[in-house]
Amino acid sequence: MKAITLLQPQKIVFGTGCIQTLVDDYKKMGFKHLFVLTAPPILPLIEEPLAELKAAGISIETYQDIVAEPTVNDFKKILEVARGFKADSVIGIGGGSVLDVTKLVAAFIHSDQQVEDCFGTGFIKAKGLWFACLPTTAGTGSEVSPNAILLDECDHLKKGIVSPYLIADAAYVDPKLTWTVPAKVTADTGMDALTHCIEAYTNKFAHPSVDIYALQGIRLIAANLERAVKDGKDVEAREALAFGSLYGGLCLGPVNTAAVHALSYPLGGEFHIPHGLSNAILLPSVMKFNAPAAMKRYAEVAIACGVTAGHSDEETAQRGVDFIYQLAEAVGIPDKLTTLGIPQTAVPGMAKAAMQVQRLLKNNPRKVTEQDARDIYNSLY
Repeated sequence: MKAITLLQPQKIVFGTGCIQTLVDDYKKMGFKHLFVLTAPPILPLIEEPLAELKAAGISIETYQDIVAEPTVNDFKKILEVARGFKADSVIGIGGGSVLDVTKLVAAFIHSDQQVEDCFGTGFIKAKGLWFACLPTTAGTGSEVSPNAILLDECDHLKKGIVSPYLIADAAYVDPKLTWTVPAKVTADTGMDALTHCIEAYTNKFAHPSVDIYALQGIRLIAANLERAVKDGKDVEAREALAFGSLYGGLCLGPVNTAAVHALSYPLGGEFHIPHGLSNAILLPSVMKFNAPAAMKRYAEVAIACGVTAGHSDEETAQRGVDFIYQLAEAVGIPDKLTTLGIPQTAVPGMAKAAMQVQRLLKNNPRKVTEQDARDIYNSLY
Protein backbone atom coordinates (compact mmCIF):
# COMPACT_ATOMS: atom_id res chain seq x y z
CA MET A 1 0.00 0.00 0.00
CA LYS A 2 1.35 3.43 -0.92
CA ALA A 3 2.29 5.88 1.83
CA ILE A 4 -0.06 8.71 2.72
CA THR A 5 0.03 11.64 5.15
CA LEU A 6 -3.14 12.50 7.04
CA LEU A 7 -3.22 15.95 8.63
CA GLN A 8 -6.23 17.45 10.37
CA PRO A 9 -7.05 19.83 13.23
CA GLN A 10 -5.97 18.67 16.66
CA LYS A 11 -9.55 19.17 17.78
CA ILE A 12 -12.71 18.64 15.74
CA VAL A 13 -16.05 19.25 17.45
CA PHE A 14 -19.29 18.36 15.65
CA GLY A 15 -22.83 18.94 16.84
CA THR A 16 -25.77 21.31 16.79
CA GLY A 17 -25.03 24.10 19.28
CA CYS A 18 -21.32 23.32 19.60
CA ILE A 19 -20.36 26.98 19.15
CA GLN A 20 -20.71 27.12 22.94
CA THR A 21 -17.89 24.58 23.20
CA LEU A 22 -15.69 27.03 21.30
CA VAL A 23 -16.51 29.77 23.80
CA ASP A 24 -15.70 27.51 26.74
CA ASP A 25 -12.47 26.29 25.16
CA TYR A 26 -11.30 29.75 24.15
CA LYS A 27 -11.77 31.24 27.62
CA LYS A 28 -9.32 28.68 29.01
CA MET A 29 -6.49 29.49 26.60
CA GLY A 30 -5.42 32.89 27.86
CA PHE A 31 -5.64 34.86 24.61
CA LYS A 32 -6.63 38.52 24.90
CA HIS A 33 -6.89 39.94 21.35
CA LEU A 34 -9.25 37.93 19.18
CA PHE A 35 -9.65 38.79 15.50
CA VAL A 36 -12.97 37.43 14.18
CA LEU A 37 -13.65 37.14 10.46
CA THR A 38 -17.26 36.67 9.42
CA ALA A 39 -20.01 38.07 7.17
CA PRO A 40 -23.01 40.34 7.94
CA PRO A 41 -25.69 37.60 7.75
CA ILE A 42 -23.79 35.62 10.39
CA LEU A 43 -23.58 38.38 13.01
CA PRO A 44 -26.99 37.71 14.62
CA LEU A 45 -26.03 34.05 15.06
CA ILE A 46 -22.80 34.82 16.92
CA GLU A 47 -23.85 37.88 18.93
CA GLU A 48 -24.30 35.98 22.19
CA PRO A 49 -21.07 33.91 22.01
CA LEU A 50 -19.01 37.03 21.24
CA ALA A 51 -20.72 38.94 24.07
CA GLU A 52 -19.77 36.14 26.45
CA LEU A 53 -16.13 36.35 25.36
CA LYS A 54 -16.11 40.15 25.77
CA ALA A 55 -17.59 39.76 29.26
CA ALA A 56 -14.61 37.53 30.05
CA GLY A 57 -12.25 40.43 29.31
CA ILE A 58 -11.29 39.50 25.77
CA SER A 59 -10.82 42.30 23.25
CA ILE A 60 -12.50 41.43 19.95
CA GLU A 61 -12.13 43.00 16.51
CA THR A 62 -14.81 41.76 14.10
CA TYR A 63 -14.12 42.02 10.37
CA GLN A 64 -17.15 41.37 8.17
CA ASP A 65 -16.38 42.83 4.75
CA ILE A 66 -15.00 39.73 3.03
CA VAL A 67 -16.21 39.47 -0.56
CA ALA A 68 -17.34 36.14 -2.01
CA GLU A 69 -14.19 35.55 -4.06
CA PRO A 70 -11.41 37.42 -2.20
CA THR A 71 -8.43 38.70 -4.18
CA VAL A 72 -4.79 39.01 -3.18
CA ASN A 73 -5.32 42.74 -2.57
CA ASP A 74 -8.45 42.09 -0.52
CA PHE A 75 -6.44 39.76 1.69
CA LYS A 76 -3.61 42.26 2.14
CA LYS A 77 -6.05 44.92 3.36
CA ILE A 78 -7.54 42.52 5.89
CA LEU A 79 -4.09 41.47 7.04
CA GLU A 80 -3.20 45.09 7.80
CA VAL A 81 -6.35 45.44 9.92
CA ALA A 82 -5.39 42.33 11.91
CA ARG A 83 -1.84 43.61 12.38
CA GLY A 84 -3.11 46.98 13.54
CA PHE A 85 -5.33 45.27 16.09
CA LYS A 86 -2.34 43.21 17.33
CA ALA A 87 -4.35 40.00 17.16
CA ASP A 88 -3.01 37.06 19.17
CA SER A 89 -5.62 34.57 17.87
CA VAL A 90 -8.04 34.32 14.94
CA ILE A 91 -11.46 32.74 14.48
CA GLY A 92 -13.28 32.44 11.16
CA ILE A 93 -17.06 31.98 11.17
CA GLY A 94 -18.43 31.82 7.65
CA GLY A 95 -18.30 30.15 4.26
CA GLY A 96 -15.22 28.99 2.41
CA SER A 97 -13.92 32.44 1.51
CA VAL A 98 -14.11 33.59 5.15
CA LEU A 99 -12.34 30.46 6.38
CA ASP A 100 -9.62 30.65 3.72
CA VAL A 101 -8.83 34.26 4.62
CA THR A 102 -8.84 33.30 8.32
CA LYS A 103 -6.14 30.71 7.68
CA LEU A 104 -4.01 33.14 5.71
CA VAL A 105 -4.34 35.94 8.27
CA ALA A 106 -3.15 33.58 11.01
CA ALA A 107 -0.26 32.37 8.84
CA PHE A 108 1.00 35.71 7.53
CA ILE A 109 0.35 38.18 10.37
CA HIS A 110 3.92 37.93 11.68
CA SER A 111 5.53 36.64 8.48
CA ASP A 112 7.94 38.42 6.18
CA GLN A 113 6.67 36.36 3.23
CA GLN A 114 4.32 37.71 0.58
CA VAL A 115 1.16 35.70 -0.02
CA GLU A 116 1.62 35.69 -3.80
CA ASP A 117 5.01 33.97 -3.35
CA CYS A 118 3.31 31.05 -1.60
CA PHE A 119 0.89 29.86 -4.30
CA GLY A 120 1.41 26.15 -4.69
CA THR A 121 2.30 23.51 -2.13
CA GLY A 122 4.60 23.80 0.86
CA PHE A 123 5.92 27.37 0.57
CA ILE A 124 4.76 28.83 3.90
CA LYS A 125 7.77 28.80 6.23
CA ALA A 126 6.26 28.59 9.70
CA LYS A 127 3.14 28.21 11.84
CA GLY A 128 1.36 31.45 12.65
CA LEU A 129 -1.24 32.34 15.26
CA TRP A 130 -3.66 29.91 16.89
CA PHE A 131 -6.87 29.86 14.85
CA ALA A 132 -10.19 28.08 14.73
CA CYS A 133 -12.74 27.64 11.94
CA LEU A 134 -16.54 27.43 12.16
CA PRO A 135 -18.22 26.76 8.80
CA THR A 136 -21.62 28.32 8.15
CA THR A 137 -22.15 26.48 4.87
CA ALA A 138 -22.00 22.75 4.24
CA GLY A 139 -19.66 23.08 1.32
CA THR A 140 -15.97 23.77 1.16
CA GLY A 141 -14.67 21.64 4.03
CA SER A 142 -12.10 24.39 4.50
CA GLU A 143 -12.37 24.06 8.28
CA VAL A 144 -10.32 20.84 8.16
CA SER A 145 -8.24 21.26 4.99
CA PRO A 146 -4.70 22.64 4.46
CA ASN A 147 -5.85 24.68 1.44
CA ALA A 148 -6.71 28.34 0.92
CA ILE A 149 -7.81 29.96 -2.35
CA LEU A 150 -7.38 33.56 -3.52
CA LEU A 151 -8.08 35.26 -6.81
CA ASP A 152 -4.86 36.53 -8.38
CA GLU A 153 -5.92 39.72 -10.16
CA CYS A 154 -2.79 39.67 -12.34
CA ASP A 155 -3.74 36.39 -14.03
CA HIS A 156 -7.53 36.55 -13.50
CA LEU A 157 -7.20 33.05 -12.04
CA LYS A 158 -8.00 31.56 -8.67
CA LYS A 159 -4.91 30.04 -7.10
CA GLY A 160 -4.37 27.75 -4.15
CA ILE A 161 -1.95 27.82 -1.25
CA VAL A 162 -1.47 24.43 0.38
CA SER A 163 0.45 24.02 3.62
CA PRO A 164 0.26 22.02 6.84
CA TYR A 165 0.43 25.43 8.57
CA LEU A 166 -3.03 26.20 7.16
CA ILE A 167 -4.61 23.37 9.16
CA ALA A 168 -6.79 24.91 11.87
CA ASP A 169 -5.90 24.29 15.49
CA ALA A 170 -9.57 23.53 16.07
CA ALA A 171 -12.69 23.12 13.93
CA TYR A 172 -16.19 23.49 15.37
CA VAL A 173 -18.84 22.22 12.96
CA ASP A 174 -22.19 23.46 14.21
CA PRO A 175 -24.99 22.59 11.76
CA LYS A 176 -27.19 25.19 13.45
CA LEU A 177 -25.07 27.88 11.78
CA THR A 178 -26.31 26.59 8.39
CA TRP A 179 -30.04 26.73 9.14
CA THR A 180 -30.48 30.23 7.71
CA VAL A 181 -28.39 29.66 4.57
CA PRO A 182 -30.56 30.43 1.49
CA ALA A 183 -31.66 27.56 -0.75
CA LYS A 184 -29.42 28.63 -3.65
CA VAL A 185 -26.30 28.77 -1.48
CA THR A 186 -27.25 25.46 0.13
CA ALA A 187 -27.45 23.92 -3.36
CA ASP A 188 -24.19 25.41 -4.64
CA THR A 189 -22.16 24.58 -1.55
CA GLY A 190 -23.69 21.13 -1.20
CA MET A 191 -22.70 20.28 -4.77
CA ASP A 192 -19.21 21.59 -3.99
CA ALA A 193 -18.93 19.20 -1.04
CA LEU A 194 -20.21 16.34 -3.19
CA THR A 195 -17.57 17.20 -5.79
CA HIS A 196 -14.82 16.99 -3.15
CA CYS A 197 -15.93 13.49 -2.21
CA ILE A 198 -16.39 12.22 -5.78
CA GLU A 199 -13.07 13.66 -6.97
CA ALA A 200 -11.28 12.19 -3.96
CA TYR A 201 -12.71 8.71 -4.53
CA THR A 202 -12.01 8.67 -8.29
CA ASN A 203 -8.65 10.42 -7.94
CA LYS A 204 -5.46 8.96 -9.40
CA PHE A 205 -4.04 9.13 -5.86
CA ALA A 206 -7.11 7.73 -4.07
CA HIS A 207 -6.27 5.83 -0.88
CA PRO A 208 -8.25 3.41 1.32
CA SER A 209 -7.86 5.66 4.36
CA VAL A 210 -9.54 8.51 2.46
CA ASP A 211 -12.04 6.37 0.53
CA ILE A 212 -13.93 5.85 3.80
CA TYR A 213 -14.54 9.59 4.15
CA ALA A 214 -15.29 10.07 0.45
CA LEU A 215 -17.91 7.33 0.15
CA GLN A 216 -19.70 8.29 3.35
CA GLY A 217 -19.69 11.92 2.28
CA ILE A 218 -21.25 10.96 -1.06
CA ARG A 219 -23.94 8.89 0.69
CA LEU A 220 -24.86 11.69 3.10
CA ILE A 221 -24.95 14.51 0.57
CA ALA A 222 -26.68 12.60 -2.23
CA ALA A 223 -29.48 11.53 0.12
CA ASN A 224 -30.00 14.88 1.86
CA LEU A 225 -29.11 17.81 -0.40
CA GLU A 226 -32.50 18.14 -2.07
CA ARG A 227 -34.23 17.90 1.32
CA ALA A 228 -32.12 20.72 2.79
CA VAL A 229 -32.65 22.92 -0.29
CA LYS A 230 -36.43 22.49 -0.04
CA ASP A 231 -36.57 22.95 3.75
CA GLY A 232 -33.65 24.80 5.34
CA LYS A 233 -34.97 23.98 8.82
CA ASP A 234 -34.80 20.22 8.20
CA VAL A 235 -32.39 19.57 11.07
CA GLU A 236 -31.61 15.99 10.09
CA ALA A 237 -30.77 16.97 6.51
CA ARG A 238 -28.68 19.94 7.67
CA GLU A 239 -26.67 17.73 10.03
CA ALA A 240 -26.12 15.16 7.29
CA LEU A 241 -24.88 17.84 4.88
CA ALA A 242 -22.56 19.32 7.50
CA PHE A 243 -21.11 15.87 8.14
CA GLY A 244 -20.77 15.20 4.41
CA SER A 245 -18.98 18.50 3.92
CA LEU A 246 -16.64 17.69 6.82
CA TYR A 247 -15.81 14.34 5.23
CA GLY A 248 -15.14 16.10 1.93
CA GLY A 249 -12.79 18.51 3.68
CA LEU A 250 -10.88 15.62 5.24
CA CYS A 251 -10.25 14.32 1.71
CA LEU A 252 -8.69 17.57 0.51
CA GLY A 253 -5.32 17.39 2.25
CA PRO A 254 -4.16 13.84 1.52
CA VAL A 255 -5.81 13.37 -1.91
CA ASN A 256 -7.29 16.70 -3.09
CA THR A 257 -9.50 17.39 -6.09
CA ALA A 258 -9.02 17.08 -9.84
CA ALA A 259 -10.40 18.28 -13.19
CA VAL A 260 -13.75 19.64 -11.98
CA HIS A 261 -11.98 22.12 -9.72
CA ALA A 262 -9.27 22.93 -12.28
CA LEU A 263 -11.88 23.71 -14.92
CA SER A 264 -13.98 25.70 -12.46
CA TYR A 265 -11.17 28.13 -11.58
CA PRO A 266 -11.45 30.19 -14.80
CA LEU A 267 -15.20 30.55 -14.23
CA GLY A 268 -14.49 32.15 -10.86
CA GLY A 269 -11.38 34.04 -11.91
CA GLU A 270 -12.70 35.69 -15.07
CA PHE A 271 -16.46 35.71 -14.57
CA HIS A 272 -16.69 35.70 -10.75
CA ILE A 273 -19.03 32.71 -10.66
CA PRO A 274 -19.22 31.39 -7.06
CA HIS A 275 -16.92 28.43 -6.50
CA GLY A 276 -19.63 25.93 -5.56
CA LEU A 277 -21.79 26.82 -8.56
CA SER A 278 -18.81 26.53 -10.92
CA ASN A 279 -18.12 23.02 -9.66
CA ALA A 280 -21.79 22.05 -9.69
CA ILE A 281 -22.34 22.89 -13.36
CA LEU A 282 -19.14 21.09 -14.42
CA LEU A 283 -19.39 17.98 -12.23
CA PRO A 284 -21.61 15.69 -14.36
CA SER A 285 -19.80 16.56 -17.60
CA VAL A 286 -16.39 15.82 -16.10
CA MET A 287 -17.70 12.59 -14.56
CA LYS A 288 -18.88 11.51 -18.01
CA PHE A 289 -15.45 12.36 -19.47
CA ASN A 290 -13.56 10.54 -16.69
CA ALA A 291 -15.65 7.39 -16.33
CA PRO A 292 -13.92 5.33 -19.07
CA ALA A 293 -10.61 5.73 -17.20
CA ALA A 294 -12.00 4.61 -13.81
CA MET A 295 -15.18 2.69 -14.56
CA LYS A 296 -15.26 0.57 -11.40
CA ARG A 297 -14.67 3.61 -9.17
CA TYR A 298 -17.44 5.57 -10.89
CA ALA A 299 -19.76 2.59 -10.54
CA GLU A 300 -19.05 2.57 -6.80
CA VAL A 301 -19.76 6.31 -6.67
CA ALA A 302 -23.11 5.62 -8.32
CA ILE A 303 -23.98 2.98 -5.71
CA ALA A 304 -23.04 5.45 -2.94
CA CYS A 305 -25.43 7.94 -4.57
CA GLY A 306 -28.19 5.39 -4.06
CA VAL A 307 -28.77 4.21 -7.62
CA THR A 308 -29.55 0.59 -8.50
CA ALA A 309 -26.62 -1.34 -9.96
CA GLY A 310 -26.78 -2.10 -13.67
CA HIS A 311 -25.61 -5.22 -15.50
CA SER A 312 -22.08 -3.82 -15.82
CA ASP A 313 -19.83 -1.23 -14.22
CA GLU A 314 -20.30 0.90 -17.31
CA GLU A 315 -24.08 0.87 -16.98
CA THR A 316 -23.89 1.56 -13.24
CA ALA A 317 -21.42 4.41 -13.73
CA GLN A 318 -23.71 5.97 -16.35
CA ARG A 319 -26.62 5.75 -13.91
CA GLY A 320 -24.45 7.64 -11.43
CA VAL A 321 -23.78 10.40 -13.96
CA ASP A 322 -27.51 10.55 -14.73
CA PHE A 323 -28.24 10.83 -10.99
CA ILE A 324 -25.88 13.82 -10.66
CA TYR A 325 -27.53 15.53 -13.65
CA GLN A 326 -30.94 14.95 -12.04
CA LEU A 327 -29.81 16.11 -8.59
CA ALA A 328 -28.28 19.27 -10.03
CA GLU A 329 -31.52 20.04 -11.87
CA ALA A 330 -33.62 19.29 -8.77
CA VAL A 331 -31.68 21.80 -6.65
CA GLY A 332 -31.69 24.50 -9.32
CA ILE A 333 -28.21 24.24 -10.85
CA PRO A 334 -28.26 25.54 -14.46
CA ASP A 335 -27.00 23.20 -17.18
CA LYS A 336 -25.72 25.87 -19.59
CA LEU A 337 -22.82 28.28 -19.17
CA THR A 338 -24.80 30.90 -21.07
CA THR A 339 -27.17 30.96 -18.09
CA LEU A 340 -24.21 32.22 -16.04
CA GLY A 341 -23.46 34.94 -18.59
CA ILE A 342 -20.40 33.19 -20.03
CA PRO A 343 -20.27 33.50 -23.85
CA GLN A 344 -19.02 30.55 -25.90
CA THR A 345 -16.30 32.80 -27.29
CA ALA A 346 -14.67 32.61 -23.84
CA VAL A 347 -14.09 28.84 -24.12
CA PRO A 348 -10.58 28.90 -25.66
CA GLY A 349 -9.31 31.33 -23.03
CA MET A 350 -10.88 29.36 -20.18
CA ALA A 351 -9.39 26.11 -21.50
CA LYS A 352 -5.96 27.70 -21.69
CA ALA A 353 -6.28 29.06 -18.14
CA ALA A 354 -7.47 25.71 -16.79
CA MET A 355 -4.33 24.06 -18.15
CA GLN A 356 -2.32 26.17 -15.71
CA VAL A 357 -3.92 24.33 -12.78
CA GLN A 358 -1.67 21.25 -13.08
CA ARG A 359 -1.62 21.06 -9.27
CA LEU A 360 -5.10 19.52 -9.61
CA LEU A 361 -5.11 18.16 -13.15
CA LYS A 362 -2.30 15.76 -12.27
CA ASN A 363 -4.76 14.04 -9.90
CA ASN A 364 -7.38 13.38 -12.56
CA PRO A 365 -7.94 9.72 -13.51
CA ARG A 366 -7.92 10.66 -17.21
CA LYS A 367 -5.43 13.04 -18.80
CA VAL A 368 -7.05 16.35 -19.75
CA THR A 369 -5.67 18.16 -22.79
CA GLU A 370 -6.50 21.73 -23.74
CA GLN A 371 -8.80 20.37 -26.45
CA ASP A 372 -10.51 18.12 -23.88
CA ALA A 373 -11.11 21.17 -21.69
CA ARG A 374 -12.64 23.00 -24.66
CA ASP A 375 -14.87 20.03 -25.41
CA ILE A 376 -16.10 19.83 -21.81
CA TYR A 377 -16.88 23.55 -21.73
CA ASN A 378 -18.54 23.39 -25.18
CA SER A 379 -20.77 20.54 -23.99
CA LEU A 380 -22.36 23.05 -21.63
CA TYR A 381 -23.74 25.24 -24.45
